[in-house]
Amino acid sequence: MSASAQLPAPPQPVEEVQPPSTEVGVLGWLHHNLFNSKLNGLLTIVLGVVVLVVIIGLAQWMLFDARWGVITDNMRLFLVGRFPQEEIWRVWLALTLVSLASGLTAGSSSSGAVRMLATMLMAGQLMLAALILVSGLGLVAALALVAGAVVVLLAMLIAGRFRIRRLWTSLIWLAAAISGVLLLAGLGETSILPTVSTTVWGGLLLTMVLSVAGILLSFPLGVLLAVGRRSRLPVVRIVSTTYIELIRAVPLISILFMAQFLFPLVLPEGLRIDNVIRAIGGITLFSAAYVAENVRGGLQAIPAGQHEAAFAIGLRTWQTTVFIVLPQALRITIPANVGLFISLLKDTTLAYIIGLLEILGIGRAVLAQPEWLGTQFEVYFFVAAVFFVLSYTLSQASYRLEKELGIGER
Repeated sequence: MSASAQLPAPPQPVEEVQPPSTEVGVLGWLHHNLFNSKLNGLLTIVLGVVVLVVIIGLAQWMLFDARWGVITDNMRLFLVGRFPQEEIWRVWLALTLVSLASGLTAGSSSSGAVRMLATMLMAGQLMLAALILVSGLGLVAALALVAGAVVVLLAMLIAGRFRIRRLWTSLIWLAAAISGVLLLAGLGETSILPTVSTTVWGGLLLTMVLSVAGILLSFPLGVLLAVGRRSRLPVVRIVSTTYIELIRAVPLISILFMAQFLFPLVLPEGLRIDNVIRAIGGITLFSAAYVAENVRGGLQAIPAGQHEAAFAIGLRTWQTTVFIVLPQALRITIPANVGLFISLLKDTTLAYIIGLLEILGIGRAVLAQPEWLGTQFEVYFFVAAVFFVLSYTLSQASYRLEKELGIGER
């Protein structure tokens, strides 16, 4: 037999077989998710028709039938309430300071959640500027909001170029917060920044003040309560447990009523605490109890081996809690706490019952005007859209943060 006859035959090229067009791409997604059975296909068609009819009807109402004058003519009330017209520049300046701090933080951070919040702040200011132009509130106010959006963008670019340290961004946030409070509240009976009573605060401004202050104050208090409930000291544990259970046993509206009407009765004569501060205090105390339970659940989810390993290398109890256990527990409880903060944002509408006109309260006050009778749907649609944007922003930032930290992944 010749040598050439013993050589193996060259491999034949394998023909590449493409999957059916109904299994990949858009058709594949539709087949697997919407039309994978006769029943699901029928439900998809029926629901699709219903959704289409609703969208067409809603679009027709929004474009031709709705009386949007109730929103445009009262835009100033919806944004800042009865804040004095000659002092409204304080609101725009405070917002600009927040925009600066947000842009610097986002530009120097590697977190997509932080950058998304800064981007949404920029987009929100541009949308409000467009609404102000449509409503005829004034070119100055619209330009102030556009300037705030530009500040966010420029601060992000500058911080991304020079990588500002976290310490500096924290100090900038502290300075922005203090300056914002001084701008809004004033410095007493001075000619530079006269006091603006919180009784004239309202609209979106008051909603954001109540929600942001409640979130920032209730979170650390809730963490302390959660740690205290698991403390080995009986007094600390009993006090923390009693507080949490008592607060969770009553609705928020009762806490607000007590802060508004009962709390002043126990104050010394001549001492009076501002209504907005009392509302913030009530919201903070109420929300802190729920934060504490969320964090306690996260603490219980940490394996006992974490504690034992920390003790084995010589760490004390407080060191184990602060540096080992608590960071992992807070990471686990991000979804629950963000959901709680979204609820807190929406619960600020209860402030209307104690006489504070946040954005929903302003809507109700506007509907009491004779010329706007019958425009309930327009007002509530606008308020619902505002709360949807705010809640959706928080939820999307939470999803991004969870993805970055690998929460829920296996």
